[in-house]
Amino acid sequence: MSLINDWRDMAYSPTANKGDLQRLWQDYFQKEKAIYAELLKNPDEGVKGTVKELAEKYDVTLMYMTGFLDGINDSLKAENDLEEMTEDSEVSLDFDNEKLFRNMVDAKADWLYELPEWDDIYSKEEREELIKDQKKSHTFVRDGRKIGRNEPCPCGSGKKYKNCHGRDL
Repeated sequence: MSLINDWRDMAYSPTANKGDLQRLWQDYFQKEKAIYAELLKNPDEGVKGTVKELAEKYDVTLMYMTGFLDGINDSLKAENDLEEMTEDSEVSLDFDNEKLFRNMVDAKADWLYELPEWDDIYSKEEREELIKDQKKSHTFVRDGRKIGRNEPCPCGSGKKYKNCHGRDL
């Protein structure tokens, strides 16, 4: 079994004790926060190494590093192949600043996108604008006015909307 499958089985187990899972995630989030704080000090560094080396560098378990790699993968300039990853696989933590920030906002991880290390990368106004844009990108805006269920169907059938195309919803 691959590292990523082991991580997912452990972290998202439907049969695990809820208290144990909660403690695991609380501990993981603290470690994750520390890793991001370290990475954001030198955002242009492009850290590389094996999974095992990075786990040792950031003082986390192999499983936590696997979870971290799973979480940051969408924000990297070049994604790592998580499915084939072993502890000796060479991985990169070379992230795109804006993509990472937006993904943190999208994940509602305020403990990450509010890290003080972001102050050296983006001004307060830039961060607020990125947050606003990211949240707005998921807002559905209807083109026209809403069709009432008892109004005539816009297809021209003469039936009420609820008895025509409104049934499909």
